[in-house]
Amino acid sequence: MEFFDVIESRYSVRGYKKDKIEKEKLDKILEAATLAPTGVNYQSFKVFVIDTEKNKDNLKKIYAQDWFIEAPLVLCVVANKSKTWTRPWDAKNISDIDATIVMDHIILAATNLGLGTCYIAAFKKYEAIKFLKLSEEYEPILFSPLGYSNADRADRPRKPINEIVEYI
Repeated sequence: MEFFDVIESRYSVRGYKKDKIEKEKLDKILEAATLAPTGVNYQSFKVFVIDTEKNKDNLKKIYAQDWFIEAPLVLCVVANKSKTWTRPWDAKNISDIDATIVMDHIILAATNLGLGTCYIAAFKKYEAIKFLKLSEEYEPILFSPLGYSNADRADRPRKPINEIVEYI
């Protein structure tokens, strides 16, 4: 797929087939995560690949939507705040930005390979920490189911460019 075709075809999938994901596709998606740019190239993140079937009960505690556990896998990007670059002039730690870029690479790679995803930020953080057995230096940032879609795209209106872009 051409790059803009990938961007235009990506949507938040809220329904998945049980079909397994080919190892080659998963490996390419995870490789895309390693290629994501991070502040000062610290790469202070981890990606958890969660087998949905084996972990349904724990995943339901993290995010209660039924479609969340339909896909064969759920991915989670976590950030190590203590090893992420922090802007010296205002002390902004960019771990959440880095992890979001990583998830974006994952999601665009998945779309390119014909797989569906959905950004999940509205999860129960402490349930995720407990399930993933994260030390206090790690914070879960985003989840996404990963699988073949069986749900129609729900087109959402987009603002026109002149409402979101300012030239100065």
